Order: sequence, then C-alpha cells, then structure tokens
Amino acid sequence: MIRVPSFIHAGEFQSLKIKDMTFVAYRNQDPPLKNEVFFEEHALIFVLEGEKKFVTPEQDIRVKKGNVVFIPRGYYTMQEAINKQYRSLVFFFNEKLLKEFVAGHLSLFHENTLVEPDPNQGLLVFGINESLEKYIDSIFPYFHLETQYLNHFLNLKLQELLLHLLEIDPTGKLKSIVYNIYKGEKADLEFLMDSYYLKPLSMEELSRLSGRSLSAFKRDFQKRFHTSPALWLKNKRLEHARLLLENTGMNVSEISMEIGYESVSHFIKAFKEKYYVTPSHYKEGERN
Repeated sequence: MIRVPSFIHAGEFQSLKIKDMTFVAYRNQDPPLKNEVFFEEHALIFVLEGEKKFVTPEQDIRVKKGNVVFIPRGYYTMQEAINKQYRSLVFFFNEKLLKEFVAGHLSLFHENTLVEPDPNQGLLVFGINESLEKYIDSIFPYFHLETQYLNHFLNLKLQELLLHLLEIDPTGKLKSIVYNIYKGEKADLEFLMDSYYLKPLSMEELSRLSGRSLSAFKRDFQKRFHTSPALWLKNKRLEHARLLLENTGMNVSEISMEIGYESVSHFIKAFKEKYYVTPSHYKEGERN
C-alpha cells in the first residue's frame, strides 16, 4: 500500500510545495500499472493522458483524458492504469490552506446554498472546462521557475484552482466538503472505525481522519466505546478473523494478513488469548 503525498519523491515525481506541504505532483516516469493507495490529504487528480480505473468499496470508476477526480482524505482506492500512456497532475489540499481559502471567500459559502454532506460520499468526477484546461497549462512553468516568490505564486494558484472547482461542480458537494472542513466538523467515531478497522493505520492517522488531536481522539473514543482505541481495534479484528474462519476457505496466514497482522505468530497468540483455542483448531471445530 502506498501513502500519498508522503510517498512522493523526486525519483518518480516532480512536485511543488507550499510551506513544505505538497501542492501538486506530476509523474515523470511510467507509473506502475496497479497499486493500492491511501490518501493522507484531500486530492484532486487531473488526467492528462491515457486511462485509469479506480476501485473503491462504493464504486468502480474509469477516467480518461479530460476528467478530474476529487478523492477525500483517508480514502483507500485500488488504482489501475489502463495503459502506459497514463499521465496526471495530482493536487493535494492541506486542511489549513483550505480553511484559509474559505475564510477569505465566506461570501461564496451561504449556508442555505450548501447540500447536506454524505458520510458515504465516494469519489467526485468532473469534466474539465476551457478555463480549467488553461489553468492546468499554467501550472507547468512553475516546476522550473526559480524565484523567491514561488510560495506566494503557488498560494495564489491554489486559490485560483479552488475557485475553478467550485465553478465546475454542479452538485455543490465539493463546496459543502470544503465548508465543513472550515467549520472543523469532526467525523463520527463509530462510522470512522467501522470504515477503517481493517486498514493498517496508526493512531495518529486515525485521529487525523477523525478531525481530532491524538489526545482528543483517545478521550472521545473512551467516552463513546468505554475502552481504548487499541483494545477496540484488536477485538474487532479478531472478531472479523473468527467470522472468516467460520465462513470462508481462507487459511490462517491469509486471515492474519487480511486483518492487519504482519506476524502470523502474533495473530495466533492474540486469537488464542481471546477464544482459548488456536485459529486452526477453531476452524476444525474445537470451539468453546
């Protein structure tokens, strides 16, 4: 699994940063045809050439030249390039910069014009209009521009990009997403944990996805579930392992990997502590 934008480095991408935060990246080599990606920040992908398929729990989407895909922070997707000609620009939206944008354009975000956010919202796909196409062309010179004002230029380009996106979003969903970030709305913990408990995320990453500091995440979690996040995750994953043993033909090693245990021996030990029998014996019917 690849985490972006932290994965981005000069060997495979050209990138531009605003205040040390990745703003836009352009792959300058042939991409791998298939990989699983976890988005650490909200991202926008402009398809410049070729086609790609995004596979998520909610939907399968094929995009091609002229398409724009918005991917929310914390999203997992399997990406598969349909051909080696695939090229894209990927913009990342740090939440601090998004909040600054909304604060400077509050007149655009009247409450009565915003749609209700959907916690199950999948990827948003748009078509590029003429003005946005010209904007994309205007980005490339900055990859080679040597100036002490680069951060200032890019900050303006970020705001210009967001205005273009609000213009091409007929549903208003993107505007609502950005405004909710500005208001600092926190994710529902039960929905968050049910969505991500099988994913190999650290406590710090889960707290960020929830819109909380690590200490606030642990405190709110304790109030909601009456246990710690670590113990909840362990029990939830082992319960899922039990269901897989009962209902699938997966072996112990496959199940261990499925529920996020890097070590099979650690999985066997944890399973036995909870169910008083090894996974293999459980599968064979030796259950208490």
